[in-house]
Amino acid sequence: MTTEPAAQTLSAADYTALTSAVLASVEATTDAWLEAGVIDIDSHRTGGLLELTLPNRSKLIINTQPPLQELWLAAKAGGFHFKFVNAAWRDTKDGREFFDVLSLCASAQGGQALQFVQRPLSR
Repeated sequence: MTTEPAAQTLSAADYTALTSAVLASVEATTDAWLEAGVIDIDSHRTGGLLELTLPNRSKLIINTQPPLQELWLAAKAGGFHFKFVNAAWRDTKDGREFFDVLSLCASAQGGQALQFVQRPLSR
């Protein structure tokens, strides 16, 4: 029996910085795809909520959950909760990394291979 590493407890400022970086990275990726003609994906951000609308009108919704220190993803495949563990956002059920799950869900809903990755923080 293996034990999953415990989620890190973050300060409010660190949590906000980390989740803002995730949302900014997703936005930058979708903007680059639009510019390059990869896929017609619309993003709309309101505070800690980012909604992605794919060409078939399906949606992916990423939402921060400050009281729980989680990052949530809603997709056709279901709802996913992520905690910050070992310097990455990990699914609370199976340990998969956030950007891997987002890529799988976006690819399935978008009908083509789409790969999200964490972009480096700009300073």
